[in-house]
Amino acid sequence: MEQGKRRFSIGLTGGIGSGKTTVADMLGARGAALVDTDLIAHQLTAPGGSAIPEIHAQFGAAFLTAEGALDRGRMRQYVFSDPQAKSRLESILHPLIRIETERAAEAAQGAYLIFVVPLLVESSSWKERVSRVLVVDCSEETQLRRVISRSGLPEAQVRAIMAAQATRAQRLAAADDVIDNDGEPAALAPQVDRLHALYSRLAMQ
Repeated sequence: MEQGKRRFSIGLTGGIGSGKTTVADMLGARGAALVDTDLIAHQLTAPGGSAIPEIHAQFGAAFLTAEGALDRGRMRQYVFSDPQAKSRLESILHPLIRIETERAAEAAQGAYLIFVVPLLVESSSWKERVSRVLVVDCSEETQLRRVISRSGLPEAQVRAIMAAQATRAQRLAAADDVIDNDGEPAALAPQVDRLHALYSRLAMQ
C-alpha cells in the first residue's frame, strides 16, 4: 500500500478474542485514525455489498441470507472443511478489501494511521505495508473464554478458528510492540497511553 508507506502507520493484530477492537478504539479516542479491514469485509458482504454478486456466482444463493448478505456462519463452516473454497472466497474478497483499505487510508485524518488486520501475521504482504506491528496478546484460555461468552459458539468450533490462525508465538515474533490484555480492563489504559505517546512522536519525525 503506497499510502501506508508514505505515512507512519501501525498494523494492529491479535488472535480472536484478544481485544483488538477495544485497543483500536482506545487509540482512536486518543487521536489515531483507524482503518478496520474486518469492518470493510463486513461492508463488502452486506446486502448490496460489492462482493455479493461474485459470491453468489461462485457459491450460490445457499450462502446468502434472505436479506442478501453473506451467511457468515454457513460460509465459515464450509471454508474450514474445504481449503479450495477458502481460496476461492479469498480471491473474491482480498482484492476488494485492498482497494477499500487504500481508499479509507487516503481519507483518514489522525495523528497516525492504524490498520486493524486480524490476519496480519498470516498475510504475506501486510508486515511490509506498515511502519510497526502492534500485537494485542492474551492467553489461549482467555481467548477461548471470551469468544464463547460473546458468541455462544461451541468450544470445538472456537478451537478450530484459533487453530486456523497464526499461533500466539508467531504473532509475538512478528510484533514490534505488544499490549498485554490478559488481565483486568483497567490495565489497558496505561499501556495504550504509552504506545500512543510513542506513535505520536514517531509520526512527527
